[in-house]
Amino acid sequence: MSEAKLAITTHNLSCRYGEFTALHPLNLDIPKGEIFGFLGHNGAGKTTTIRLLTTLLEPSSGEAIVAGCDARRNVVQLRRQIGYLPENVRLYDALSTRENLRFFASLSQIDDARERVEEVMDFLQIRDLADRRLGTFSKGMRQRVGLAQAIVHRPSILFLDEPTSGLDPMGVRMLREVIERLNADGMTIFMNTHLLSEVARSCSSIGVLSHGQLVFHDRIEAVSARYGDEAALEELYLSVVPGREDAA
Repeated sequence: MSEAKLAITTHNLSCRYGEFTALHPLNLDIPKGEIFGFLGHNGAGKTTTIRLLTTLLEPSSGEAIVAGCDARRNVVQLRRQIGYLPENVRLYDALSTRENLRFFASLSQIDDARERVEEVMDFLQIRDLADRRLGTFSKGMRQRVGLAQAIVHRPSILFLDEPTSGLDPMGVRMLREVIERLNADGMTIFMNTHLLSEVARSCSSIGVLSHGQLVFHDRIEAVSARYGDEAALEELYLSVVPGREDAA
């Protein structure tokens, strides 16, 4: 597949901390418009991968092209093309939802910042939180505002690191619906998760990382045709992960 059709491509991308290898050479192609589910045990290297792809971490070797930008050479341009929602959202507790979003919109130099903030709050159905300070919010409420911050500048690729962590079933369902709506509008989604249920319901392709190595990558329809339902998908995951003790 040509790079013009790819949202993300990596060539021998790796990360080491001294003698420890957090991510072995990774070769991964994700077409535009995918909802890609990145599975792996705690410490498999999923967050390390996202940090490399979002320019938050310098690779030890290899390269990554994200949204057409080299993650080493075109950092500023790449950051304008992506959104990122970490597992633990970092926002300003003393500011309201609207104030937080306007601040981050201004950092992205959005021309219609005020209008865009109102539009995103409507899209995510958080207008009732607009004038409330973040310091009073539950984790689920913070996740929704964090997601608004991640998409306020209209990124072409959205990175989500364990987005359902700490959410109740209603919150998980709401997040799934938002992800599907964003994807329907053309946004590529890269989602780190350990929830097979969300992969089975939302993702168009999956990858499995084990101890820093990519051990499986395929389209979800191929997985479903071969392995069947979610229980079988669990068997697939357990079969390709040689051990589940923590790694990195």
